[in-house]
Amino acid sequence: MPSVSDTSARSRAPRRDAAENREALIAAAVRLLNADVDASLAAIAAEAGLSRRSVYGHFANRDELVREVLRLGAERVAASIIPIVHEDARVEIALYGATLWAQVQHASVTAEFAVRGPYTDLVTKALEPARAKLRATVRRGVSDGVLRRDIAPAPLARLIERAALDVLTEATHDGLDARAGHTLVMVTALSVAGLGWREADALVEGTPELAYPASGGGQA
Repeated sequence: MPSVSDTSARSRAPRRDAAENREALIAAAVRLLNADVDASLAAIAAEAGLSRRSVYGHFANRDELVREVLRLGAERVAASIIPIVHEDARVEIALYGATLWAQVQHASVTAEFAVRGPYTDLVTKALEPARAKLRATVRRGVSDGVLRRDIAPAPLARLIERAALDVLTEATHDGLDARAGHTLVMVTALSVAGLGWREADALVEGTPELAYPASGGGQA
């Protein structure tokens, strides 16, 4: 006769397998949607090593899966940016870029869908805490005289974000080297913020906090 512990172990196994399958589906969706925003549900299921039928135990349809991928990705990106603090607004902006690069798989798929009507509100809501922080950093940089003043802080912050996300999208599609991408996203954000390219390069090269991580960060 099975013991209570045997019965309990069997009852937990399906839940554990279901959780693993759900994570596999989300991870597969991130990979395929980064390569093709129109990737089918069948392709995502196959990438996860599951049948299409099994997907419906987790998500009612492709749209529901995409929404979950975007929600989790945007929340992950926002959570990684909130802790960033530096007394120099220029360095803080560069750190935003470096942090986005470390989250490139999630950040780039989020960027791909951010402008698509059905998903704009979802992404906007999840990213708002990070965007509010960037706006505050830009206002401080403008006030300190280290960022451009010909564009108001709010639109300037949006332009910086857009430029950084565009680099991530291009890097994902073109297979940009991780170290090169780490630098490019920071220099691009700083250039939009008002620094000349030589000045941006010098800041990145001369600031230890902006060095490429020894552990080889990037495409997480």
